[in-house]
Amino acid sequence: MSKDLEKFKVSNSFTFTIEDSLEQVCNAPEGSAGIFVVYAVEGEEKELIMVGSTGTVQNDGTLKSKNGGLYDKIVNGHQFAKTGRKYSWPAQMKLENISALEVVWYETFNADVQAIPTAVEGQVLQNFLDGSGKLPRWNVAF
Repeated sequence: MSKDLEKFKVSNSFTFTIEDSLEQVCNAPEGSAGIFVVYAVEGEEKELIMVGSTGTVQNDGTLKSKNGGLYDKIVNGHQFAKTGRKYSWPAQMKLENISALEVVWYETFNADVQAIPTAVEGQVLQNFLDGSGKLPRWNVAF
C-alpha cells in the first residue's frame, strides 16, 4: 500500500489511545484534502482497519474542501454511530480491546500534486481487497 502513497509529500501521523483527546493529538491540517489510514497497534503488530478521505474535485479542476479539512474529518467525522470519531473511536476501541491507533494522513490535492482524494482512497481499499478478499473491518462499504 505504501507505494501508492509515496508520491504524497505532505504527510504525517499520530498515535491515539483511549486516554487521549483526539482533538489534541490529531496533527492533520485544517482546510486540506486527502486521505487517512488507520491502524490498530498491538505491540509491534499493526493491522489496517480503516481508510477514509475528504475533499471533492469540481469539474473545473478546483478543490472543494469542507472547512476543517482532514483534521475535522478525522476528529468529527461520523463513524459507528451518528456521532463524531472523538467519541466513537474510544468506545469502539474498548469494545475491540484495541490499545492504540496509528493514524497516517496524506494531503493528496495541493499545489504539488492533484490526486482526487476518493480515488486514492478507492485504490488503497482496492489493493487491500485484492490482498485479503475483504475491506478493512472499520470500513463498512465503499
